[in-house]
Amino acid sequence: MSSSRWPLAGLRLQTPELELRWPSLGDLDALADLADLGVHDPDVQPFTSAWTDRPAADRSRRMLQYHWSRWAAWKPSDWTLEFAVIRDGAVVGTQGASGRDFAVLREVRTGSWLGRRYHGQGIGTQMRAAVLHLAFEGLEAQRATSGAFEDNAASLGVSRKLGYRDDGIEWHVVRGHSATVRRLRLTRDDWQAARSVPVEIHGLEPCLPFFGLP
Repeated sequence: MSSSRWPLAGLRLQTPELELRWPSLGDLDALADLADLGVHDPDVQPFTSAWTDRPAADRSRRMLQYHWSRWAAWKPSDWTLEFAVIRDGAVVGTQGASGRDFAVLREVRTGSWLGRRYHGQGIGTQMRAAVLHLAFEGLEAQRATSGAFEDNAASLGVSRKLGYRDDGIEWHVVRGHSATVRRLRLTRDDWQAARSVPVEIHGLEPCLPFFGLP
């Protein structure tokens, strides 16, 4: 799926095991099914917005609306890119990156989730590596940021493996209690030193103006 008016639909990233692509309606349905089956241990809440605590039907609908809202709100000065992550033909999760005033600041923020059945298989590392390659190599970013609650060892482990460094803490209210988020920052130099996953970018050139780039 691609369009001369919306070339983002043709943007793809490829790693040895994964494809990251602009989600089709079928991909979004598959993501909704994954969300219904569970994204994390129900005893913990790894997201600052507790969207997974909602009833299944409401959770699926709001997830679809979130993706559509990001499409509709896209501006070169304020964008959020959400890829569907595909392994062996199956949708396994979503990987996002966002930028505000990117053409000037050259900084992106990443976020993601995987269906619970796909945890612990190295997928999280490859999909984050793919979107970082897009940011640093494709879009010439200078910095990337992320964050995770201090008890989210898996997410923090992916960040450490990819070269992120500590960048302070934040406090959030989750399920009525305070929780600490560890902020993380990745510079271009640290990304280059830690990169180990080969990534191919397809269809980027016509998308550059959508990121505020010439």
